This record gives sequence, C-alpha cells and structure tokens, in this order.
Amino acid sequence: MHNFITYYIGAGFWGSLVSSIIPLVFILPFALVAIWLELKISAHMQDRVGPMRTGKWHGWAQPLADVTKLIQKEDIIPAAADKALYILAPALVFVGAYAAYAAIPFSPAYIGSNINLGIFYIVAVSALVVIGILMAGWSSNNKWSLLGAMRTAAQLVSYEIPSSLAILAVVMVAGSLNLNDICAAQSGWFWNWFVFGKFPFLFITFIIYFIASLAETNRSPFDIPEAESELVAGYHTEYSGMRFAFFYLAEYANMFVVAAVAAVLFFGGWNSPFGTFLSGPVWGVFWLIGKGMVLVFIQIWLRWTLPRFRVDQLMYLSWKILTPFALVNIFAVGLWVVLRG
Repeated sequence: MHNFITYYIGAGFWGSLVSSIIPLVFILPFALVAIWLELKISAHMQDRVGPMRTGKWHGWAQPLADVTKLIQKEDIIPAAADKALYILAPALVFVGAYAAYAAIPFSPAYIGSNINLGIFYIVAVSALVVIGILMAGWSSNNKWSLLGAMRTAAQLVSYEIPSSLAILAVVMVAGSLNLNDICAAQSGWFWNWFVFGKFPFLFITFIIYFIASLAETNRSPFDIPEAESELVAGYHTEYSGMRFAFFYLAEYANMFVVAAVAAVLFFGGWNSPFGTFLSGPVWGVFWLIGKGMVLVFIQIWLRWTLPRFRVDQLMYLSWKILTPFALVNIFAVGLWVVLRG
C-alpha cells in the first residue's frame, strides 16, 4: 500500500512539475523572437535595416547578446529604496504573467489546468502584475517611478472594465468560462469562429477587447506608465541587470497571453481554419501559436505607428467610449442569444 501511494504521489508531482515548466520553456524563446521582430519591424517601418551583424543573418542573435549583457550587469539597489519590496516586485510582475499560462489551451491535448473558470482565472491572476508594478514604483523611492506606477494602476483598473465586458459577451455566446469549451464551440471551418460566425456583434467585441489589451500590456499608444520623454523609464527607472530583464520578459509574456486569449475567444483557438484538415493535438499547438503571433505582430505594428495618448485622452477612451460601447454590445449579444435560442 505504501509503494502504491508513493508511486501515484510521485507521478502526480512530476507531471505537475513538467506541466509548469513547459510554459517557461515557451516564454523564453518567444520573448527572444518577439524582441528580434520588434527590432526588425520597427527598422523596416522607419526605412532602416535594424540589427544585421550579430549572428550575421539579419542580426538574429541580437536579443541573445542583449540578454547576455543584462546577466553581466551589476545588480544595484538604491540606498533609499525599500529593499524587500524592491527585490520582490520584478518577480511578482513576472509571476502574474507566467501564472496566466496555466489556463491557456495550447491544443485539445495540452492545457496546464483545464479548470471550468479558466478565463476568470486569467483575468484574476493578471491583477498580480498591477500589485508588482505598484511595489516597484513605491519601493524605488523615486518620483518618476512612483508616478509611473500610479499611472499604471489607473490605466489597468480602467481598461480591465471594457476588457472584462468584452470577455463576458463571448462567455454569453459560448455558455462556458472554460477556454477549452470555448475552442470546441468554434470547431469546423473558419466561418464557425465567433468573430466571423456571429458578426457584427462579436467583431465589435474583439475590437474592444484588443484595444483594452494594448492598455493592459502598456503597449503604445498606451505606454504612458513608462513614457521615456516624461518619466525616464517609469516604474523601472531604478532597476538594472536581471531585475530589469524580469520586467522586460513579463511585458512580452503578457503580450502573448492577451493575444492567445483573443485567439481562443474569437478566432477558434487551437482549431484549424480548414475543418478537420491539418487538425489534431500537434497541429492545435501550431494554430494557437500562429494566431497569437499574428496578433503580436499587430501589437508591434501599432507601437511604431501611433503616437502616445495623453492621460486625459487615455481615460476618455476607456470611460466614455469603450465602456459604454461594451455595455451596449453586451445587451445586443444577449438579445441575439435569446432570439436565436
């Protein structure tokens, strides 16, 4: 009996450990690829060539060189900083982004935790990022860092509302908070995906969600928490070396989280656009990551296209445009669901 219990406890532990490591194995190379794409896309949009020497072929190894440089940087803690909170903040920001991967269904065969409240869990655990950023701004004992942290808190709290309302509209149509169930509800050809099959209401919902997700990840034109022209670097002004790298890594990890959630809610998730052709567990991973990368490309594209909002413009967009539209949209989706049965 003892051997029986030991075997199953051990198997459960190792299975959970492997499941928790897989997202980390994905995040690290994804961040390197996304950074390289950001360098090259921005360069081409500005009629430059970008990095070309490191790694020779279009400077593909430039992000690796940057990470190596950060690892070698001296770890400096300001004398007047609150040391405990200062050290904890970058880790908490990364944990908030990393934990969200637990509920993302990469394929019908792989999902870290197939919980019934998957999308609710992602929205809730992402709030840890706000706490970490506030800790970073406060503990740095720097006015620029504190101002950037306050801007972040106001921005994320404001845009969580239209984002959550947009998610609620999809939940009303799917009848489930489980992301795997939402993917399964969009099985078949691409015209069964919510953003196409339920037009126009869920197309409007996607636009609301995508704009709000840009604000939640502090991407342009919503990058006022770290506006270099005003706040030096905002909440991570006093950070260097690997602690700064944690903030950087968390930003790119968050970019894929919101992109993957959008792919699941609106674009079929792990479903193939060609019905049963090129479908299955392995192809499911390819389709979800592919759809997510397209949305990440759009995030990068918009960063180098749109100017930064002022604080008043940012709040106006959230409270007077996106939130009212999201409320009306929920009413329209609800009415549509009732009339269609």
